[in-house]
Amino acid sequence: MYEKDGEKYFVVDSHSHFWDASKENWVEGKEQFAKGWIDCFYGYHQLGPPETHWDWEHYLKVSPEDFERDMFVEGHVDYAIFQSTYLKEWYKDGFNTVDQNGALLEKWGDRLIVNGRFDPRDGDAGLKQLEADVAKYKHKGVKLYTAEWNGDSRGYKLTDPEAYRFLQAAQDLGIKNVHVHKGPTIWPLDKDAFDVADVDHAATDFQGLNFIVEHVGLPRIEDFCFMAVQEPNVYAGLSVVVGGLMHARPKFFAKVMGELLFWVGEDKMLFGGDYNIWVPKWQVEGLVDWQMPDDDQFADYPRLTTASKKKILGLNAAKLYDIPVPAELQLPTTAGDAEAPGEDLVEDRAGAQA
Repeated sequence: MYEKDGEKYFVVDSHSHFWDASKENWVEGKEQFAKGWIDCFYGYHQLGPPETHWDWEHYLKVSPEDFERDMFVEGHVDYAIFQSTYLKEWYKDGFNTVDQNGALLEKWGDRLIVNGRFDPRDGDAGLKQLEADVAKYKHKGVKLYTAEWNGDSRGYKLTDPEAYRFLQAAQDLGIKNVHVHKGPTIWPLDKDAFDVADVDHAATDFQGLNFIVEHVGLPRIEDFCFMAVQEPNVYAGLSVVVGGLMHARPKFFAKVMGELLFWVGEDKMLFGGDYNIWVPKWQVEGLVDWQMPDDDQFADYPRLTTASKKKILGLNAAKLYDIPVPAELQLPTTAGDAEAPGEDLVEDRAGAQA
């Protein structure tokens, strides 16, 4: 929880990791890719304020104690949602797996949600693994990397027949939230494999799923916005938007936020700090302090209110994941009652568009 000027903010970091990029985990013969991947992340790390920068060795693998301090003690985070990313072509035990993340549930299970993953190219074995993971961890969400390498394949689309089979299976298993990396590429993955067009088709065909587009399709912000405004179950994941742009590219940050607020709306935007690319503390504090620039080029964008920031920082994600929000941290409704978590945002959005 973060408090500023008498206002209290319930914070859900909807996009975080606990990765192992240590040299011991690099696949023999693929070291250049393993190193290139984490080096690219480390380049993004430099876009945060200088006082938040870590040395490279520390960046490869943080400890559970580091995680606790950075997220819960100093970072203002009430709940963190782990997004699993495997990359076993380059990392022997995986970069950021379900089991690796799940090991922290024993200590912080009341503040952590572990999302799963699937890769439709894994076929029947992948479906069985998804079923086993859901049985073990009760996943409410999954993270998909459509540009991930798998054998000779360098990506897939959500519209592929096998992807549809997995999306149907996920929905049948009770998964509600599908986080899809559709943003800046990370070497050596291919940029075009992150195109947002396939989300449009899948979101229309799977109305029982919420599609959170992580990194809002950057650099394809216009493509994402014009698609998301029409799809009631498509949401904007702000990881990288805040961490990568708010400090380093403030004018571009204002443009991206303005487009999202105008087209997608504050009810469908979710804060993500992208730990451990960056720590959440400066991002939460900066977003609470941030205002749209008083400049003619930003004049036609909506302005963030305190209520807007509370939604984006945690209340929107709490609804999608049925996270209990203390009464004093909820927003009052027009009827004067507290707004409860777990309400269906798709119905809200559909009503607003009607």
